[in-house]
Amino acid sequence: MANVLLIALLPPISALAQPGLQAAAPDQGWAMYNKNYDGQRFSGLGEITSRNVHGMKEICRIKIARGGSFHTGPLVVDGVMYVTTPRSTIALDARTCALRWRSLYQPEQDEVWAANRGVAYLDGRLYRGTADGRILALDAKTGQVLWKTVGGDPARGEFFSSAPIAWGKLLYIGIAGGDWGIRGRMMAFDLASGREAWRFNTVPLPHEPGADTWQVPATAESGGGGTWGSYALDPARGEVFVPVANPAPDFAPHVRPGANLYTNSVVVLDAASGKLKWWYQLAPNDGHDYGIGAGPTLYRRNDGKEAVALAAKDGFVYVVDRATQRLLFRTATTTIENAGLAPTPEGRRFCPGVYGGSEWNGAAFDQKRNALYVGAVDWCSVIKSGTPQYKAGRLFMGGSYTQVTEPRGWVTSIDAGSGKVNWRYQAVAPVVAGITPTAGGVLLTGDLAGNFLALDSTNGKLLYQMQTGGAIAGGVVTYAVAGKQYVATTSGNVSRLTFGGLGSPSIIVLGLPETPERPPLQIDISRDEPEVRLKIEDKGGAPGGMRAKLAAWKDALFARVEQWSGGSNRQAGAVAHGKQLFAQNCAGCHGAQGGGLGGPSLLNWNARMTPEKTMALIKNPKSPMPRLYPSILSESDVADITTYLHTL
Repeated sequence: MANVLLIALLPPISALAQPGLQAAAPDQGWAMYNKNYDGQRFSGLGEITSRNVHGMKEICRIKIARGGSFHTGPLVVDGVMYVTTPRSTIALDARTCALRWRSLYQPEQDEVWAANRGVAYLDGRLYRGTADGRILALDAKTGQVLWKTVGGDPARGEFFSSAPIAWGKLLYIGIAGGDWGIRGRMMAFDLASGREAWRFNTVPLPHEPGADTWQVPATAESGGGGTWGSYALDPARGEVFVPVANPAPDFAPHVRPGANLYTNSVVVLDAASGKLKWWYQLAPNDGHDYGIGAGPTLYRRNDGKEAVALAAKDGFVYVVDRATQRLLFRTATTTIENAGLAPTPEGRRFCPGVYGGSEWNGAAFDQKRNALYVGAVDWCSVIKSGTPQYKAGRLFMGGSYTQVTEPRGWVTSIDAGSGKVNWRYQAVAPVVAGITPTAGGVLLTGDLAGNFLALDSTNGKLLYQMQTGGAIAGGVVTYAVAGKQYVATTSGNVSRLTFGGLGSPSIIVLGLPETPERPPLQIDISRDEPEVRLKIEDKGGAPGGMRAKLAAWKDALFARVEQWSGGSNRQAGAVAHGKQLFAQNCAGCHGAQGGGLGGPSLLNWNARMTPEKTMALIKNPKSPMPRLYPSILSESDVADITTYLHTL
């Protein structure tokens, strides 16, 4: 169930003046993950320019959570900002960061991967997925859950991490979990009821088009092909553009001969029926985890051709002619080494590596400058192929990898007609954040070292830099409220290796200073005390549905109190809490079940380490393991993670 925390002392959300995405005037808000259906991310706002951006100040910040992944792409509609964590959906005042409401989802099954990239908004409703395969519809004014439907099976490794899009009467979202050996699919759901309207399997079986590209048909059953970023849509043609990620097993292409459609492809579907219209595959029979994670970018070139830009994990940007489905150009955005070669049992070095190239944020487009802007990760891997063993719900990699070289990042400007590089900016850390060009000639983004960056759109010159105190792994957006332009950035993220333990998930709002200047407002909603107080104070006067939610809260609270007091459920409570903390802060490196990923396997941990040594290791880790204690993990948190690890 989803638990809603209402802050009664704060003013209510203003009524939405108009339905749908036109509730905010053009360019005033940011109503989709990539701003518009075309995915261009361009803002027509021009109050903040290349001449005055150096004067920006922090206006407010709000700490959302103590730790965990924070990949959300903020939405802003009528002065209200909507952000997500893996379990929470939160509404904020877009000028002051004040909390309007928070809706907390309690997983009904084990979460596969604790990551979420945002919501879709349409007609006063929000829509999102969960890490245990559910889809939720919420009232945008109150956070009340309107419907919930099961869209995936987490026991098989299926979950939702992408930001969906909503159009007409349908919600569009695809299953993530390719690394677990799922069989991927894209789906549409009725916005009113949550009923599934259609599905398209991104890995076809014998009766479906493309099945012949899996020369061993049985391998398609666990062939991967998940989606985990966002999507684009052409309303005029009624086409939805789906970025499809890697095949599985990731590093053993020899066991699944063939092109392995529709992995590593953009798939274009009829938005009403889900029928396949066309596709373009970037890398057949991939063995490097080089799928497309980021949403496509639709734009019209100066020669009149309608094109789609695809920023992929292989370190290239591909631009494809939508009319002919032919490649117009391909441009590298990071270091390329051993492209096209297969992994070997002895190990082969590849650049970019498993965490390289463009991740879950893709290209942005500036029509005035005829430029595409792309962020990238420059980090190489040595990949070893192995003998895969499929087990439902477990990672299905078919090999292993080791990260080599020092990670860094790039922002690249590319001529949208020719593919020629205009300029490159080298960041001190990988760039996975959203990139936003503006009419003011400013390009907004951030890096994983926590630097918020404002670059000159024309030449890439650094105009403004601010250390936010946390890795920037989500959206960077701009919007206007009451005629004043603001910029919002995410900060704080714990996930994957170099995306590591840097800062607590927070939203920071910046803008040009007001007169008189006021100190920035600091808000912290990461503590659990408000929820606990609400649980205790309920006298049974709430509606029946809310009473049930409060009862579940109370049971969880009493179990925790019993654990703290040394009651009979102490061990079970510590294991459950430790498992949750592990999923939030450790699974990105060690795998969702501790079986290893970029970091080593932790299975059979009890035979390898004493609890005392485990706690000491968490508190004082050796590089590259991030230091999470005491800024993110408390003493009791470390103890609970230790208890959980000794059950593996």
